[in-house]
Amino acid sequence: MSPSVEVAKKIADALEVSLDYLAGEAARTVDKQIMKLIQDIEELEPSIREQLFFLANAVISDSKTKKAYTL
Repeated sequence: MSPSVEVAKKIADALEVSLDYLAGEAARTVDKQIMKLIQDIEELEPSIREQLFFLANAVISDSKTKKAYTL
């Protein structure tokens, strides 16, 4: 017997995992804080979102560069 989608969603929320992860279908888990941030970003005005993407890409690129040179 499988739980209803609503019950499964409540379980996933309580465990702070996705429904895919709960069902064993997720290839990769995503932190709930990251998911909330993504949802908040989606609600931003496009121009602000582009500024945020520019900044995030710069930080990620810098981090990858530093990591590559420290190996």
